[in-house]
Amino acid sequence: MDEDYDVIVLGTGLTECILSGLLSVDGKKVLHLDRNSYYGAESASLNLTQLFEKFRPGTEVPPTLGRDRDWNIDLIPKFMMANGEIVRFLTHTDVTRYLEFKQIAGSFVVYNKGTKISKVPSNEVEALSSPLMGIFEKRRMKKFLEWAQKYNDADPSTHNGINISTVQMSEVFKQFGLAADTQEFIGHAMALHLDDNYLNEPARDTVEKVRLYAASVLRYGKSPYIYPLYGLGDLPQAFARLSAVYGGTYMLNMDAQEILYDDQGKAIGVKTAEGIARAKQIICDPSYAPTKAKKIGSVVRAICILNHPIPGTGDADSVQIVIPQNQIGRKHDVYVACVSSAHNVCAKDYYLAIVSTIVETDKPAEMEIQEGLKLLGPIVDKFVSVSPLEIASEDGTQDQVFVSRSYDATSHFETVCDDVKDLWKRVTGVPLVLKKKDNQEESTA
Repeated sequence: MDEDYDVIVLGTGLTECILSGLLSVDGKKVLHLDRNSYYGAESASLNLTQLFEKFRPGTEVPPTLGRDRDWNIDLIPKFMMANGEIVRFLTHTDVTRYLEFKQIAGSFVVYNKGTKISKVPSNEVEALSSPLMGIFEKRRMKKFLEWAQKYNDADPSTHNGINISTVQMSEVFKQFGLAADTQEFIGHAMALHLDDNYLNEPARDTVEKVRLYAASVLRYGKSPYIYPLYGLGDLPQAFARLSAVYGGTYMLNMDAQEILYDDQGKAIGVKTAEGIARAKQIICDPSYAPTKAKKIGSVVRAICILNHPIPGTGDADSVQIVIPQNQIGRKHDVYVACVSSAHNVCAKDYYLAIVSTIVETDKPAEMEIQEGLKLLGPIVDKFVSVSPLEIASEDGTQDQVFVSRSYDATSHFETVCDDVKDLWKRVTGVPLVLKKKDNQEESTA
């Protein structure tokens, strides 16, 4: 412990593990500590015993649920866009050799004021057969998707007179004559925006996200999402292995009692039960530096054990469902992520469905996700939790303590990747360039 490091990372959440892996590859000497006995922190995967210990201490696990080792339950389930940033992190760092992936069978959206569930059209052909739209709206949607796919900055003939760097997304929708419901599932179920602010921003971000969605579907068909076998808990461990290969040091069951500063208020290390470890930069999740984080809301999640697939999804073994905010009179979408024994995360013939959203009222938290729970059908058991949604109160450049964001309610990884890139730039002062292996080129994230 009594040693000098370039960076000390506190907490083995996915964000922190990706960063320690990337920093180690970049030649930095990294020490990584976690107060828990397992990897993953807030983004861990638990077996049945651990799940009951966390949510219902002292309660026996029902024997009907089967063996402990058959369960790997994500506390915060998230799917990966097949062509998304998280997959680029995995492939560029060769972390994929530690993991196996399976496709998520379907991506759905709820419409008609929360009463109907339908597959998200991901290409022109599906748009034409979707029950979400009438025949004229289908044609307009098809034209929009074709335009988004073909748009090329260097070729004005593909622009349709629209400059996506300056024209607001609401104007683009208007130009294609798309109805409010169609706009909603493009914005929320394909571009995966968290709220409607994107409508008043330049269209580029939304157009690129729609293209990413479509390209991710094309990669494997059926849905744009993939998910690691045995749950997300293996992801932080995979990046931890990467860090260790490049000389990173990991210590579980080791709490940072205090972050230490010099006379100028800059970080110089951390104090632990084993002694003091020195470093000029500290990266941590909000729980390790509560005075440097501010709460911007709360996320409610319900982990539900089912013994059947979610009704209305064609008996799919795994799905993502987005319930857009306006369909149910809310300010934030409700997300449902469902996986099953096909993904080695639960016993045979069981399904795990996690419903999540941002808390908006002072009613009991479960009321906030009622519309999502209603979609699931009969529930064998349910574990509800509320977590603070926290962000860094400062960027960390003054004191060199860099705090990550809490994990939001979304059921995909795009926002986690944004945080990784933001933290990297704050820590190093330069944009993240993913180092490719010898036979690959570099690319900037």
